Amino acid sequence: MPRWYFEDLTPGFVLEAKGPTVKAEDIIDFAKKFDPQYFHIDEEAAKQSFFKGLCASGWHTSAMAMRMICDAYLLDSASLGSPGIDELRWVKPVYANDTLRLKMTVIEQRPSKSRPEMGSILSRWDIFNQKDELVMHMTGWGMFKKRTPGTPAS
Repeated sequence: MPRWYFEDLTPGFVLEAKGPTVKAEDIIDFAKKFDPQYFHIDEEAAKQSFFKGLCASGWHTSAMAMRMICDAYLLDSASLGSPGIDELRWVKPVYANDTLRLKMTVIEQRPSKSRPEMGSILSRWDIFNQKDELVMHMTGWGMFKKRTPGTPAS
């Protein structure tokens, strides 16, 4: 049985979770496959860049955020997927040896009018580094089963 259902994810609900410590080899491996810009794959050249060092691709940061979201609650929820994200911002670079953490805040909860067994949740996900600096944030909708189909939101 999932722990988290639509009824549990009410506006103002906050969940925080630890994330990974980012390794240089992971930054390089991801970037070689998906975003091979020099400041993501070449440590020496990255020192001369705007970033002053090897940094993770924003897409890599997004992928790590998704993993944190899954580990924190999504894999233990009655998730039905997502229609997408509304906003994504990379605020600060993520460097090798940064340790990330997640803060998820529920903004809005909408029961489905056409499907009484489910509802949608608008969340904001903030990703911080070990200095408590915001490195990324995004907002988006997720669809969740109701624990008790047909009941209104709490």
